[in-house]
Amino acid sequence: MMQRFSDAYAVWFCDIWGVVHNGVAPFPITVAALKRHRAKGGTVILVTNSPRSNLGVETQLREIGVDPASHDGIVTSGDVTQVLMRLHGGEGVYHVGAARDHSIYDGTGVSRVGLDDAQAVLCTGLFDDLNDRLEDYEPLLDDMKRRGLTMICANPDKIVKKGDRILYCAGKLAEIYAARGGEVLMAGKPFAPIYDLAMAEARRITGRDIDRPDILAIGDGPETDIRGAADYGLDALLVAEGVTDASEGLHVAEAEVLRAVPHARIVATVHDLSWT
Repeated sequence: MMQRFSDAYAVWFCDIWGVVHNGVAPFPITVAALKRHRAKGGTVILVTNSPRSNLGVETQLREIGVDPASHDGIVTSGDVTQVLMRLHGGEGVYHVGAARDHSIYDGTGVSRVGLDDAQAVLCTGLFDDLNDRLEDYEPLLDDMKRRGLTMICANPDKIVKKGDRILYCAGKLAEIYAARGGEVLMAGKPFAPIYDLAMAEARRITGRDIDRPDILAIGDGPETDIRGAADYGLDALLVAEGVTDASEGLHVAEAEVLRAVPHARIVATVHDLSWT
């Protein structure tokens, strides 16, 4: 099937977690398809809601065994977040998230500070996404709201599947904070800035004027990948093996997503990126 989409779309904007890997190991079929698309002259931009910089994500992919030949470039929510940090964080932000995400500060001139000195809050996720409970964050979120601090959400994803576990992401904390009346600035999918950046990267890499009809967005998240593609005017391939449940069949999974995102332009729903 992917050969058909390789012929039809010169550029693929491909999600990472849930499509290229499961947080533990790569999906060999996906990696092979991305490499074959590139071998045919196509371009692959990995577009992810990871709060890390593109260099940080590249390092992470190599660590879990993703072949670097699978993609031409990476655009991350972290890249967009760095711009928001400079605009709203001044010289210091309070960081909600794991230490592994600290690379997002590199080159920004913005420091991690305590709440008393913070001009904004940067949320890259839970401090410990394996063990923390959402209710553990309620006092902190209430304190942030009392201080009138804006939250910069570096990852709009609410959940992610890691192996067989479902983990909460920064988007879930942002949702709770917004429900309390806190101001939230969102980076990443489904919002336009990350697609603008991916489009610019595709044009830089190809050296030509890439436009929306040239692009296929590939992803598993209805509210991030599919809604983001729809809002940006892109055709989408739904991979129903990540956070989208395909236990009752692909047609059922696609129908559920279309109910949630009626304007989605889903060209197919698949279990994986098999080339045939």
